[in-house]
Amino acid sequence: METLLVGLDGACLSVLEPLFERNDLPYLRSVFAEGASGPLESQIPPWTPSAWPSIYTGKNPGRHGVFDFLAFDGYDWDVVNATHVREPSIWELLGHYGVSSVVVNVPVTHPPQPFDGALVPGYVAPETPECHPPGLLEEITDAIGEYRVYPPRDVSSDEQVERYCELTRMRGDAFRYLADRFDPGFGFVEFQGTDTVFHDRPGDLDAVRAIYRAVDAEVGAILDEHDPENVLVVSDHGIGRYEEYEVRVNEFLRNEGFLEARRGGKGMPTWATVRENRLVKGDAGTERESGLFERSMALAARFGVTAQRLERLAEAVGLADVIGGRVSNDVIRAAAEQVDFPRSRAYMRSRSELGVRIDLEGREPDGTVPRAEYEGTRSELIAALESVTTPEGDPVFEDVAPREEYFQGPMVGRAVDVVTVPREFEQFLSAELGGEVFGAPSEPWNHEIEGVIAARGTTIDSTVDPEGAHLFDVAPTVLATFGLPRDERMDGTVLPIVESAGERAYPAFEPVSETPTDDSAVENRLADLGYIR
Repeated sequence: METLLVGLDGACLSVLEPLFERNDLPYLRSVFAEGASGPLESQIPPWTPSAWPSIYTGKNPGRHGVFDFLAFDGYDWDVVNATHVREPSIWELLGHYGVSSVVVNVPVTHPPQPFDGALVPGYVAPETPECHPPGLLEEITDAIGEYRVYPPRDVSSDEQVERYCELTRMRGDAFRYLADRFDPGFGFVEFQGTDTVFHDRPGDLDAVRAIYRAVDAEVGAILDEHDPENVLVVSDHGIGRYEEYEVRVNEFLRNEGFLEARRGGKGMPTWATVRENRLVKGDAGTERESGLFERSMALAARFGVTAQRLERLAEAVGLADVIGGRVSNDVIRAAAEQVDFPRSRAYMRSRSELGVRIDLEGREPDGTVPRAEYEGTRSELIAALESVTTPEGDPVFEDVAPREEYFQGPMVGRAVDVVTVPREFEQFLSAELGGEVFGAPSEPWNHEIEGVIAARGTTIDSTVDPEGAHLFDVAPTVLATFGLPRDERMDGTVLPIVESAGERAYPAFEPVSETPTDDSAVENRLADLGYIR
């Protein structure tokens, strides 16, 4: 194996360094200590489904086309998948030079396309994903036993960490089996639990330690068994405690006259604001009971008794978990306030997009803003959002800008119209309606802009500081470890830790037709983690 790329979702120095000091992670620590290492700047938005395609293509979302967990078609939505990625991956580029690859658990790689090697998809894939080559999943389970993409959802709190550690072992077992089977020049294995533990168990540092130790053991086994010439460890973003406010952007837009809301009916899941992880585990009751409750909640909503208000009341008296365990998603959505598209000019559709969309005439089914007024409306939005301050008078946003300042390429039209970057990523942006603009963060730990990179090996100059390293630089740097040129269309450059081999135009990429994900289990898993709310 010439080069091994290890992905640690959400890893950053503030998490890793205390574990290094305790000698919890001897293998990962050795890569950092013996090689070149430092912060790795993420992109906007710094979220898993958009950032990993940026890593494996070397291109910004405006080129590869994935901006969020969700893809939109008018007001309809679906969870993104690999067919939404419109640029070639590292392993496909390596295939042009006859270099084979083994790729395990990398997000947004389902359904896989044919290439020279093997691929087992990761996050946002179905639980039993298609692999490449066909039949590979059955071969893996025959060889190593059970293989899952996600942990079981019906486990106790005490079992949860062990299930994540089991998933970590599955990643390592599968990767080592496939590396033996295919003898690849390039290996890429990603560990997701290093991020999800902060969402599932915020503040539980013992759980964080257990999962990182399990990851380190698998990385060590790979290094011992396959002895790659070069090793790179990268993360898609960092993670940190949010100690300031939840900023309900849609509530602000309503106050400023950009947005109108309605009650009852169905809409985006991001607007069913009682945490879905409480709901999907609950007993929805009989069909008759559920339908009756749904109609009752919808009626109550017309008189101002919304799901959002019920949640806050339930939390105040300590009954949120009890109520959440008895109510189905449809019931909650019947009573939740939702954006009224035909009467709104702008709204936040998904908080992890980090931005606001304009309800543009001719682009959206019920668009209200004429195209001639687009730029004027956008300027008005930017000015309004730039003025938002916390109750202490501090700016909420570090930057509010047109999308073109952050994204370039043919897929920019899929992006938000106005990008909103939280100040120092200490403000938790929310699309919630039905409350005050400011509140306590509903997730006390979340994503930060600064991830991490470390690299050592025969082609790595460990004396050089990878200062200024960016997410987009990973793919061209991996190519350079093979002595291969970067794709001239990449936004990233080769980091100075590796000698550049120049650049070239690779053969034209022929993207496949986009296909729906349409998988309720994947949607529920994203809801568990608070990404779909």
